[in-house]
Amino acid sequence: MKITDVRVRKITREGKMKAIVSITIDNEFVVHDIKVIEGEKGLFIAMPSKKATDGEYRDIAHPINQSTRESIQNIILEHYEKALSEPDDVI
Repeated sequence: MKITDVRVRKITREGKMKAIVSITIDNEFVVHDIKVIEGEKGLFIAMPSKKATDGEYRDIAHPINQSTRESIQNIILEHYEKALSEPDDVI
């Protein structure tokens, strides 16, 4: 699996969410609405989710193992850091 495209939309309003990201995998599959969030230990990603009837949020799409999650997170955060110096695509 290779991430072939990353699109970052920065968030300027106050809060913990810093960006919304879309990734393309192998030029064939897109995952939208991955969030870049600032937590107590630094930046991390949250996969797209929806609110269930019990009020809990459940991931719609997510990596199956930790190494894949870390790989995706590292690539997304790399692109986010680059996007911080770019003025366009600000929400």
